[in-house]
Amino acid sequence: MEQIIMCEVNSCKFNRDGTRCGAEKIHVAPHKGRADSSEETDCKTYEHI
Repeated sequence: MEQIIMCEVNSCKFNRDGTRCGAEKIHVAPHKGRADSSEETDCKTYEHI
């Protein structure tokens, strides 16, 4: 089953079509050890173009 991971970070090399993540795997970690919302997370998969 294919998963679609949405991404709006245009400066990431894995961004596809401006809305999707094309990375084979993603790693998301809590920003300060614990996250209660998506704004409190960091994407460790991000790579600048």
